[in-house]
Amino acid sequence: MKVAIVHDWLVVYAGAEKVLEQLLLLYPDADLYSIVDFLPANERQFILNKRVHTSFIQKLPFARSKFRHYLALMPYAVEQFDLSAYDLVISSSYAVAKGVITGPDQLHVSYVHTPIRYAWDMQHQYLKDSGLTKGLKAGFAKWMLHRMRLWDSRTANGVNSLIANSEYIANRIWKVYRRRSTVIYPPVDIDSFVFKPKKSDYYMTASRMVSYKKIDLIVEAFSELPDKKLIVIGDGPDFAKIKAKAKSNVTLLGYQPAELLKKYMQEAKAFVFAAEEDFGIAPVEAQSCGTPVIAFGKGGALETVRGLDKDKPTGVFFRQQTVPSLVEAIAEFESNEFRISYGHCRDNALRFSAEVFRERFRRHVLEQQSAPMVAKDGVESR
Repeated sequence: MKVAIVHDWLVVYAGAEKVLEQLLLLYPDADLYSIVDFLPANERQFILNKRVHTSFIQKLPFARSKFRHYLALMPYAVEQFDLSAYDLVISSSYAVAKGVITGPDQLHVSYVHTPIRYAWDMQHQYLKDSGLTKGLKAGFAKWMLHRMRLWDSRTANGVNSLIANSEYIANRIWKVYRRRSTVIYPPVDIDSFVFKPKKSDYYMTASRMVSYKKIDLIVEAFSELPDKKLIVIGDGPDFAKIKAKAKSNVTLLGYQPAELLKKYMQEAKAFVFAAEEDFGIAPVEAQSCGTPVIAFGKGGALETVRGLDKDKPTGVFFRQQTVPSLVEAIAEFESNEFRISYGHCRDNALRFSAEVFRERFRRHVLEQQSAPMVAKDGVESR
């Protein structure tokens, strides 16, 4: 069986790339395709140091630093990959990878991290953050995103089986594609986050400092709670703005090496997570350490954290992305901390291990391969 794996772009090792890493471990002989590949030489181990088949965008001017500016060309670019020689095509897609062209005798399984968020429900936020609300340039951006939505909807019909990374994303897939999907949670490196039952008297959060991560909300909330200590790890464009809001009980450490991040996570009283994420790896990593989570009650966190209304709870939710709501959740956590077992946090995290991901994905592909391509009435059966 010849296998091709298609990834959107290769520039960093982040959440989507951790999924790709596990796919390559499952199919080590697969050929790898990507719109661009600008991974440094010392960061190519996770793709098994494979040669990557790239698109023409790889060679366009300033592509290394400005490849996202070629978004309008990416649907055309991904359609130029000739995958006709492969029996199985797997796309790892949060942008355009699922749009590759496959034939009726090929099985195309797409792991969807999210439908293109800046073309769908986050379009207006994307345009606002990019300063593209008025003028000729804004008009072109809106037209381009309109065309992207049409293309994205059409190409969903070329996929035999859609896999969502959470129930939250499965709902988005149904909303925009009207297709059912199978949920297979992304892999988390549980073994790297060692369980530690002894905790210190501080809360922590860690994230890249961009607006939707809502680190400013967490800092503002703790600035109103001078008797509670918060440690913040991470850097990004909003760092200076967030630091200006911090009171003396809030410590911003900026970027920290992985080992130090893990140490703080292991010993924290609780990990605070305020973003609305499609899945959200950080809360799972915290629970791997035996650390409870205080999370915004929307998105993937509802699937990875067990609230106080569940058996064996592992954290507390706040229902609005506001300072009063988070402050109330912190108080609720401290009143119910005795109900949360550090061991249950670890056990809950084990559901998201890399081994579980690989086995579920392998089994799903085998099921799809054994199913008939098309039912007798012509309706797709995959």
